Amino acid sequence: MGTLQIRLSLLFSSLEIDASIPLIQNITRFAMEQPIWNFEQASSDEPLDETSINLRAYFDRMPDEKMQQYDPSWADEKVLKWDDNFRDDGCLMLVCCERDVDLKEYRAVLEECLRYRKQRR
Repeated sequence: MGTLQIRLSLLFSSLEIDASIPLIQNITRFAMEQPIWNFEQASSDEPLDETSINLRAYFDRMPDEKMQQYDPSWADEKVLKWDDNFRDDGCLMLVCCERDVDLKEYRAVLEECLRYRKQRR
């Protein structure tokens, strides 16, 4: 089984599927659930392109418990393993993007998101 198939399998096994409704309704129910954060649309000192906005949305949907584990002093390899959504070339696997997100940008936006969440608590 490929990496994507394993990730999807793990994702769906962790969801609470309601067997009384069609599968597509279960998928839509989870896909449409909005996070309590809105970092995606928060103001920024930098101009945002489609990739920047998608990265912010990615962090909006990252569980707070996971995000609180992050330590800026971690080595790059630890960050890659912690997120577990990076390609072999070191860029984040993010859909609908105009450009690649490298680890330097990932860390900068993640730390900005952490500050955003701290202000909203």
